[in-house]
Amino acid sequence: MFNQVLSSGNIPEGKKGMTDHLTIHGARNADVPTVLAFIFEHGINPWNYLHRPSLVAHLADIETGKTQALLATLNDELAGVVTFMASTAMAQYQKEAHRGDAHGYISEAVVHGAHSGCGIGTSLLRAATSQLAAQGFREIYIERHEENLASAGMMRKTGFVEIDLYKDPARRATGFRRTSVSRLLV
Repeated sequence: MFNQVLSSGNIPEGKKGMTDHLTIHGARNADVPTVLAFIFEHGINPWNYLHRPSLVAHLADIETGKTQALLATLNDELAGVVTFMASTAMAQYQKEAHRGDAHGYISEAVVHGAHSGCGIGTSLLRAATSQLAAQGFREIYIERHEENLASAGMMRKTGFVEIDLYKDPARRATGFRRTSVSRLLV
């Protein structure tokens, strides 16, 4: 089970008074109801596409290990969640020789609004990408609404590079209605 404690030295100046340490640990099946409630409480904004039935199914796969999740706690309170898995959904972005090979995919990354800008999202993404790399994945993909600048920042800080931008009105109801696809090569 993944477990990591980050000291207050990892938290940006001006935010350190909020906590003594950040702990990141793997989610268990018993955490699924809390994770679902957290995502719907703190992940709803104009940029995120949260389809409840799909998310419920995605989180149910924590029990089988198909979906993995990491939880960040600040002083024992849930402050962030990231879910990830093996996928072939981004095959069109892979080089011909590897097209269709399984790759890592980050599904959800949500931080409690009170802790936005503290580096929790970046810490969670780094931990998730480290987990995926340790499982042998050399390509990891993530998507976001083009105009979600907070997500763009944490992705950039984690090393993701945007590789595509496409119209996506089915999932993007606001702004330019486009999805950005980013990739991390490890």
